[in-house]
Amino acid sequence: MRQRYLALLSVFASLPAMALTFQTPLESVEWKVEGDQFECRLIQPISNFGSGMFVRRAGEQATFQLKSSSHRLGTGSATLLAAAAPWQPGRGDINLGTVRVNGGSALLNSTQGQASRLINGLLDGRSTVVRSSAGGAGQTVEVRLLPMKLSEAWGDYEACADKLLPMNYDQVRQTQVGFPGGGVDLDASGRARLDVILDFLKADPSVNHIELDGHSDNSGNRLSNRDMSRRRALAVMDYLKAKGIPEQQITMRFHGERYPVAPNTSAANRSRNRRVNIQLERVAPVETPAPEADVAKTAARS
Repeated sequence: MRQRYLALLSVFASLPAMALTFQTPLESVEWKVEGDQFECRLIQPISNFGSGMFVRRAGEQATFQLKSSSHRLGTGSATLLAAAAPWQPGRGDINLGTVRVNGGSALLNSTQGQASRLINGLLDGRSTVVRSSAGGAGQTVEVRLLPMKLSEAWGDYEACADKLLPMNYDQVRQTQVGFPGGGVDLDASGRARLDVILDFLKADPSVNHIELDGHSDNSGNRLSNRDMSRRRALAVMDYLKAKGIPEQQITMRFHGERYPVAPNTSAANRSRNRRVNIQLERVAPVETPAPEADVAKTAARS
């Protein structure tokens, strides 16, 4: 391992004079893992720069982010590389394309595909490199995350990922339960989707309002279709209530065949239109003012 470190040092010493490189000294490299049910982060602090991290949200694969209060990368685009290790002769760098560099503290955010290849590279001994030519005076700036000590944190990161919820708020906040058979009873797929929503509500109590909108196809007349949409929305509400959601947190509406998502011209399209749309929201509680009599009594006592 010492020979590998020395080889790395020789490579960085040979960088062009106009290249400015930010990386943590080899002996100080560390990886940290942070997270909860909603997000896991695998972080390497970068000396005199900030940090690079792989961020995996619930329901998604990881992306790579770079954070810094420095503006040395400039703005525009930068190249992502899975750079070959100097002790692995014959292997070239892997160019993973460009990313947009912003002016805020979160400098960039890769695609999930780019992050996956960067992680695989790190596990294979490659460095994660962000290279930009937008530095001051035309200077090339590189930011490097080194693969040393990754195995010590990788297990903790995977354990965190295993505990992530199936979906994040952006994914779960607008969804639907279908009634493909034409009835008003929830099927196994519908119950499974509602269980995912219930798990999220349990994990995030700040999401405290649910809107249900029942819909039908145009198979019946207007009144019967409206009633079918009502009974479907009611089936969803009853399931949520049975699992502990207070009724006062649920708003229910029903619309019959008025708002199809597809033309009612085939059996498949009519099946799509038999649904209940579900929207989750964070609603701030409304403070109820004290009655005037109570206010007067309080004033009198004071």
